[in-house]
Amino acid sequence: MSQSLTLSHPTGKLTGRIKLPASKSEANRALIIAALSGQASQLHNLSEANDTQLLQRLLQSDAETIDAEDAGTVMRFLTAFYAITGQQKTLTGTDRMCQRPIRILVEALRELGASIAYVGEEGYPPLKISGFKGSGQKHLKVRSDISSQYISALLMMAPLLPDGLELELEGKIGSRPYIEMTRSLMQHFGVSADFTGNTITVKPQKYKAATFRVESDWSAASYWYSMVALAKEAEITLLGLKEQSFQGDRAIADIMYRLGVYTEFTEEGVRLLKKEHERHISLDFSDCPDLAQTVVALCAAMGVRVDMTGLESLRIKETDRIQALQIEVLSMNASLQEVTPGVFRLEPGILSKKDLSFRTYQDHRMAMAFAPVALLEPVVIQEPGVVRKSYPRFWEDLEKVGFDIKYTA
Repeated sequence: MSQSLTLSHPTGKLTGRIKLPASKSEANRALIIAALSGQASQLHNLSEANDTQLLQRLLQSDAETIDAEDAGTVMRFLTAFYAITGQQKTLTGTDRMCQRPIRILVEALRELGASIAYVGEEGYPPLKISGFKGSGQKHLKVRSDISSQYISALLMMAPLLPDGLELELEGKIGSRPYIEMTRSLMQHFGVSADFTGNTITVKPQKYKAATFRVESDWSAASYWYSMVALAKEAEITLLGLKEQSFQGDRAIADIMYRLGVYTEFTEEGVRLLKKEHERHISLDFSDCPDLAQTVVALCAAMGVRVDMTGLESLRIKETDRIQALQIEVLSMNASLQEVTPGVFRLEPGILSKKDLSFRTYQDHRMAMAFAPVALLEPVVIQEPGVVRKSYPRFWEDLEKVGFDIKYTA
């Protein structure tokens, strides 16, 4: 049954301490690497996000057909995992997942010796994976401007290959911090990978069991930064964040400094306070594309013009996020247009004072990016349950800091 919620805040003033969910990016990589080690590692503070819970279950499943649902990392990581470990599986997902391209990863794995067939449309899931016979190939060229998850998937499998792997990245490297996160986690579990120029070299090695604690999620933090920016007064503490983080979305602290939020790092996390904001900014999201929706929604609400690059991968996410943003900011009298190839400009308008309703497009980040607007005017969020993908307690946490929430069937 379709559901929506009406969100408002009676005072516009925020204060509180929030325990953020753990990073699903870290958790999902740690789960795959631990499984590849073949030993009992101790993983602490695993994410409660549906993507991570799903991956845990699937790694323990003996089923021949595996449903990755709407989880991009699960689909991509398991494609490489099942292929390199020689398992026979049919890997599928939601309708939207079966519209998200995977050809680049499949072709790379085939070059290495994996047997993978497309069940339906060429280049897209579902996939039939039926074994691995080493091809002797150790040098691959892979496009690096689409999804870093393809590269991370190959990297994590690389030490298991008879001759290791040299991965040459072609084109602009998108989401580089996530590739570095993968390398760092591999190192934590005993495997080194050299990243020189545009080539990553991994020699044959064995993963070792290790203890690892997943840090809090900087992506989830971004919505709290947005709330602080829009609040009349605010002092919010976010627990478990680290200044020196593996996560590319750590960049939100620097971005939001320009948009009215000061970050004070403490022993327990970060303390967020309001400050003056700029009126026109330019941002490159190449290393942190998941932050784009938060920034677009915030700038539309604040009246800030923003020029953006590095949004290429947004077309193949849970939805076409560029198109979804272009539609939803219209209700805020704003526009988002591609002004020159690869450059998008948000032109804010005067925020309407009534009937703000936002669709979520089966995308968790659409729901959370537009929720902070409720600090200015009541908003309706359609299909709010999508937040289970990465931040299941999001609406409960908003209630803790004074938001009023009314659900409608």
